[in-house]
Amino acid sequence: MRPHQLKVFRSYDENAGGLFEPEPLDPTVRVRLGDLLPLVAMAQKLNFIWLKDFLDDEVAISEDLHQVLQSFRSCRPSAS
Repeated sequence: MRPHQLKVFRSYDENAGGLFEPEPLDPTVRVRLGDLLPLVAMAQKLNFIWLKDFLDDEVAISEDLHQVLQSFRSCRPSAS
């Protein structure tokens, strides 16, 4: 993954005299799931607060991965 610059938005826009609500950005970066999962897993395990900021974000996945995840969700681990 290549590094990118983060944008910081103020909650109050002094020039407009009111709350500042940035427009939602369209996703423009494609990332391999193999690169993404370890980072997200580590952030969750270490309880990084910034991860909570993105919990409502949507990600696009392929139809076949969606089907596998749906099947996996309905499976129950077998007793050993």
